[in-house]
Amino acid sequence: MATLRRLREAPRHLLVCEKSNFSHDKSRHRHLVETHYHNYRVSFLIPECGMLSKELKNLVTDTGTYYFVKNLPLHELITHEFIHTFIKKGSCYALSYNTNIDEDNTVALLPNGKLILSLDKDTYEETGLQGHPSQYSGRKIMKFIVSIDLMDLSFNLNSKKYERICWSFKEKKPIKFDFLLAWHHTGAEESAMLSFFSKYQIQEHQPKVSMSTLSNLQCPVLQSGELRGKPETSCSALELLDWLGGVFCNADLNNEPDNFISNFCCPQPSTVVAQAHLCTITGFILPESISVLLEQLCHYFDEPKLAPWVTLSVQGFADSPVSWRENEHGFWKGGEHLYNFVIFNNQDYWLQMAVGANDNCPP
Repeated sequence: MATLRRLREAPRHLLVCEKSNFSHDKSRHRHLVETHYHNYRVSFLIPECGMLSKELKNLVTDTGTYYFVKNLPLHELITHEFIHTFIKKGSCYALSYNTNIDEDNTVALLPNGKLILSLDKDTYEETGLQGHPSQYSGRKIMKFIVSIDLMDLSFNLNSKKYERICWSFKEKKPIKFDFLLAWHHTGAEESAMLSFFSKYQIQEHQPKVSMSTLSNLQCPVLQSGELRGKPETSCSALELLDWLGGVFCNADLNNEPDNFISNFCCPQPSTVVAQAHLCTITGFILPESISVLLEQLCHYFDEPKLAPWVTLSVQGFADSPVSWRENEHGFWKGGEHLYNFVIFNNQDYWLQMAVGANDNCPP
């Protein structure tokens, strides 16, 4: 009965909301974007906008290349050549693909050179590597976390520690994954990763872009200084986030009595805008690309606009071993880890960060 009660319980969610200004010295916006490593969807909504500017359109259509490599042995990510070519000369990102964080072995490579492995009990014991139990394992420990600092290993590739890790991945417990890979760099050839993994099945991909114009959209009234909202004056950050979710899902937000699919409606007070532009980018999207997009949206108000605010929403991969930085991420009933910026025309912003049941509080 206790198990049934737990299954019926609504999963715990954590939402952190804060406000600041992009010009403040202690603003955290850059750090929060840069340390949310594995992003699969980026959406922005601009009220009172029918067509994107040339600068924004160019950014959206050029958010960077990523690669899909099939059946890549894990030991390829710890070779001297890989570390020297990609990790030391840029920011390299990798994530195992089609692996479920709560059931399968999963792997993530972070731009600081940390290789994070979330391993089941049998695999962990077979590798013989040193790690620690997952904090979401419960009483019976079934998952273990192993962190390997490739930058640290690169200083002494003749060490016993490096040799042991290589032996573990190549001979004792060879493991293969389908990987998503991306590399942010300057001055290197775009085809370097294609050439490096040419003996494997590797495909080059561009993020998919979807644009739409929403007509007569009812939007919440927001005031930058009122994060909690004000009765009959402005809506809160939480109300806005719920409403955005409905917009992104293309839900009917009219709350009509004969609508049996959705009874959700725009929070009050609200205003109707003639048109709003919604753009969604889907793929393996790097923090560096998101930082550039955020900066461009900040400059949207350099010239007078009818819109009082715009939003930028970013969702991470549900089965990534980490959410922000090296914080362990789990799935349980949702696996969500996301953040949303509301950018106001006076350069104030709201930042909302949300995670699911198996996550630490957002940073």
